[in-house]
Amino acid sequence: MQQMTPKQVFDHIQKAEAEPVLLDVREPSEVEICALENSINIPLQQISVSLDQLDPDQEHILICHHGIRSHRAGHFLAQQGFEKLINLSGGMEAWACDLDPQMNRY
Repeated sequence: MQQMTPKQVFDHIQKAEAEPVLLDVREPSEVEICALENSINIPLQQISVSLDQLDPDQEHILICHHGIRSHRAGHFLAQQGFEKLINLSGGMEAWACDLDPQMNRY
């Protein structure tokens, strides 16, 4: 699993031939506060029972508040055969601080 800063993730999304899946593993109440456009929300605790919603051949960018839950999700997905995984280092907090200061924070 790769680790990327918010800027690296932003640039990667812009250059990617195939749009990566933005997988937000926060709780729905957190996603209501702030989220990246086009992200899908599957809370970390539900990843194991939601694997049928994810394509292991697609690239996934994993998102949470600070990058810890998304890192755990990435390790789990890697154990399930997912190979194209990127963790958003610092999570949504870093995204808001580094790229989008107008974004709601919590």
